[in-house]
Amino acid sequence: MLKTLRKHGVTLAVFAALTTALTAVVNELTKSTIAQQSALQQKQLFDQVIPPESYDNDPQQSCFVVTDPQLGSGEHRIFMVRKGEQPVGVIMEATAPDGYSGAIRLLIGADFTGTVLGVRVTEHHETPGLGDKIELRISDWITGFAGQHIAGTNDSRWAVKKDGGQFDQFTGATITPRAIVNAVKRAGLYAQTLPEPLNDLKPCGERE
Repeated sequence: MLKTLRKHGVTLAVFAALTTALTAVVNELTKSTIAQQSALQQKQLFDQVIPPESYDNDPQQSCFVVTDPQLGSGEHRIFMVRKGEQPVGVIMEATAPDGYSGAIRLLIGADFTGTVLGVRVTEHHETPGLGDKIELRISDWITGFAGQHIAGTNDSRWAVKKDGGQFDQFTGATITPRAIVNAVKRAGLYAQTLPEPLNDLKPCGERE
């Protein structure tokens, strides 16, 4: 009996070791492919918020981590876009903290003069059939930010129509678009402070 248990124990140990080794090998073989696909998807999203013909660098290689309340609480990444050596705009991660069902994560492209070039929602928990119209696959509402200029913090046009602004709200769901309009405005104002403090920003991947 004891001999049988030992035999089974050794068999299980060998099987576990082989499974662990196989998992490690598969992970190592697919790591590069997964990273390439992730980078490609990110690039495709970048090109939706900033026209690809407007820059010629790789924004993924010009990434910085910032902490600024205009982008939302916590850390956010920004990606500098350049034409030649000249910075022409920025792609920013931002958070609208006051969505109807919680925080809404955004990717925003803007230049340094107050013009928003594009916006996409990357994560949300808004109500299906109401607040989810912020998704491009459901509605083109989010494309209405492209080309819109922000004339300072007191620009009253940057509000939903119910609040006297220029942006449509959704029937039965004003909170969601209001949260996004305000977040995009704040991010656009932040972009106007760049790229001067670029040397003071922390590159992505750099540890304290």
